Amino acid sequence: MRQKFRICKSKKKKTLNIKEFAVLDKDTKKVASSMLREDHFDLICDQDYDGETIARAAEAGCNELVETLRTPNLFPIEPYATKIAESVIDLSNGNEDRCVELFFDDCELFVAEVPMDQ
Repeated sequence: MRQKFRICKSKKKKTLNIKEFAVLDKDTKKVASSMLREDHFDLICDQDYDGETIARAAEAGCNELVETLRTPNLFPIEPYATKIAESVIDLSNGNEDRCVELFFDDCELFVAEVPMDQ
């Protein structure tokens, strides 16, 4: 599955918003990731967080932040959750409203089988 996460920090509203999008249409299966357009992605989750809660979790470290960001509706797998948390920490360091977009392709997670030593 190809997914995109849009992470937006609003200093003014004191909130963090994460939107999760995914390519769901089977007709786009053979479309190269670099050729995907905005209309290929469907919104599957829109999650708001209290900015102060996120700031406290970020200060406690990446693992704590991952636990805070995961909800029943937004529960990315570990490699994605860690990258999202790192991006949230980066956004937290600035004083302006900013958004960042992360793209993930599950095909990149495949690991080759390695023969065991005998």
